[in-house]
Order: sequence, then C-alpha cells, then structure tokens
Amino acid sequence: MPNQSPQQPAYAYLITAICFSIQALGIGTYIAFGVFFNPLMEAFGWSRAAISGASSTAFLSMGLFGIIVGRLNDRFGPRRLMSVAALLLGLGCLLMARVTTLWELYLFYGIIFGMGLSAIDVIALTTIARWFSHRRGFMTGIVKVGTGAGQFAIPLLAGTLILLYGWRWAIGIIGVGVALILVLMAQLLRRDPGAPGLKSRPVNAGGDFAAPETDPGIPLSRAFRTVQLWTICLVNMFLVFCLMIIMLHIVPHARDAGIPPIQAAGVLSTIGAVSMLGRFVSGLIIDRRGSKPVMSVCFFLLLGDLVWLQFAHQLWMLYLFGALYGLAHGSFFTAISPLVAEWFGIRYHGTLFGIVVFFGTLGGAAGPLLAGHLFDLSGSYQLSFRIVTVISLLAWALLLTLRPVHIRKREPL
Repeated sequence: MPNQSPQQPAYAYLITAICFSIQALGIGTYIAFGVFFNPLMEAFGWSRAAISGASSTAFLSMGLFGIIVGRLNDRFGPRRLMSVAALLLGLGCLLMARVTTLWELYLFYGIIFGMGLSAIDVIALTTIARWFSHRRGFMTGIVKVGTGAGQFAIPLLAGTLILLYGWRWAIGIIGVGVALILVLMAQLLRRDPGAPGLKSRPVNAGGDFAAPETDPGIPLSRAFRTVQLWTICLVNMFLVFCLMIIMLHIVPHARDAGIPPIQAAGVLSTIGAVSMLGRFVSGLIIDRRGSKPVMSVCFFLLLGDLVWLQFAHQLWMLYLFGALYGLAHGSFFTAISPLVAEWFGIRYHGTLFGIVVFFGTLGGAAGPLLAGHLFDLSGSYQLSFRIVTVISLLAWALLLTLRPVHIRKREPL
C-alpha cells in the first residue's frame, strides 16, 4: 500500500465543515428576512407584496450572479470569491439597517445582499463535488443539513435581537457577524485536493480525494449543446417554482384554515426539521443509486403529498403534509449538485451548476408571486396547489427522459 499523507483526508473533512457553515449562515440569513416583515411594515407602512418583492429580487440576483461566480470559481477557486461574497452579504445587511425608502430596500437587500448570496450554493456545493467522488452524495447531504440548521437558528436569533435592540440593530449585528465568520472561514477553502499547499495523496479505492485531472469532464462548448443540460435546467426551474410556493404560502394557508399562528408556524418548522433528515438520508442513497433515482422517488412522494394537501384542513393533516414534504424538499436540494457532476463531470461543475441554479431562481421568484396573485383573485390557494401538482408532474416526466452523456477522455476544451 502506498504511503498516504494524513493531511488531505483531515482537510477534506474541514472543507465539509466549512461548507456546512457557509450554507447555514448564508441561507439562514436569507430566510431570516421574513422576521423583518412586520417591523418594516410598521416602520414604513409598506405592503406585504412590496416587501416580498425585495426577497424575490435577492433570489433572482442570487441566480444571475451565481452563473458568474460559478465560472470564476472554476478558474480561480473559492477562497477569494467567498471572501468578497461574505463582504457583500455583510454590506447589504448593514445598509439595510439604515434603509428609509423602498428603492433602498430593493438595492441594499435585493441587489447587494443577493450578489453575496449568489456564492453560497455554488461555492459550497461545487467545492464538495470536487473534494469527494465516492461519497459525494453523502457529503453533499451533510453540507445541505447546514441549510436546515441555519433556517432554524438564525431566524430565532433575529427575533431575539429585534426584541432586545430593535430591527435596525438586529440586521446590522447579524450582517457583521455573518460576514466576519465567513471571511475567516474562506481563508481555509481550497478548490480541490490538488490545490497548492496540500500534500498530494493517491486516489483511494473509493475514489475520494481525486485530483481534478482524474475526471475529464465535458467541455463547456459540448455541454451547452446537450439536451441533458437544458433538461436539468428546466427540471430545476419547475421544481423550485413548486417548492418555493409551498415554503412561502403554507403558513398563510394554515392560518386560513383556522390554525392559530404558533401552530401554523409549526408546520414550517416541521418542514425544516424533517428536511435535514431528508438531506442526510438522500445523500447516503445517492452514493449507492445515483441522483436521478433519488429525485424520481422524491417526485412520487411530492405528488402524493400535494394531493393530500388538497384535503388537509386540520392541524394533524397539515403536520403530516409538512413531514412528508420535508423529506422530499431536503432530498431535492441535495441531489441537484451531484446530478450535474454525474452527467457532466467536475471540470466545469461551477459554471454548469451556476446555470442550473439560475433557472431554479427564475422559478423560485415567479412561483410565490403567482400564488399570491391567484389568492388575491380567488381568495383561496386551491388553484395554486393544483398548478403546483401539474408542474411537479411535468418536472418528473422531464427527469425521466434524462439519458447519460458520454464523457470522452481526450476531448478538446
């Protein structure tokens, strides 16, 4: 057996912990924006729709700039990019603490914060895809558990800080703290096991810690011409369209059913808690069966759950919906990055995954706005939930059409 440096495996797990923290802090801060809804409405009299528009703008900015971040990450690595993104996240929060007009909210939170947010998924998940081969799904699942942890912890922190110091100080404190932690962590990030400063290690039998040249990947010019790439993009767009409708409107739907506020919010908490289990378990299965089968099973679970939602008007029924939906929700977001790596290799994973994420943000921004508009017209979410069911079925059908892309060993760039 060849001598193997102990440094690289240990550093791989440090990379995993950092990417977990990036997901927790970045996504958790984005989700915490909902805690500031009421303070903003009380302070300025802005409508719920106007404030929601800032969140949708941040979501779109995340996807648009994510394409650029993915390409730069492929070329220069994650350390400097994550540092800049962390500063943008903190700057957006600090400026939001001084907001006085609606256009400032859209600029500070929607654009500046959204630019920083664009690196959270692309850098964390692409870095994990490059560091792990044999256990890529499992490690991606662990990192995505960080999303659920952040969704649980940071909104609670924001609520506590608002009670103690007011909303302006609260968003400022969170922005400075998150930026500082992420900048420090970014200094330890490395693009892959072959990065300068790390002792080389042979590829083990499982395939982990492989240097990038061991995975030829598909040239960008060819990847852009494959039907598989655009099919994955459409699947993600339709999927996130549906998932974001549920995430943003399930609590108002529960309130409309006569559920008290705290118990209605518990449906969303159930989704977040169970989604962590879904991310972890799906990561294990992805390594054994692949991402496409996992996503297909999750679509089956999601469709059955959406049908159940049409008749769920009691608290226990909504909690059961939340538990089943949480399993599917967490698994979907875990499987997307490994799916791109399985189909196209890791050479240009950042660029390709950035494009897939962008399509997802298009759907995620449009879905909640459409559901809100349909509710204003009809006074019910029933039509929205039926549309979500149909779109989910369409996304599942598209997923089933995916066929592998042949990766040629010596294909020109």
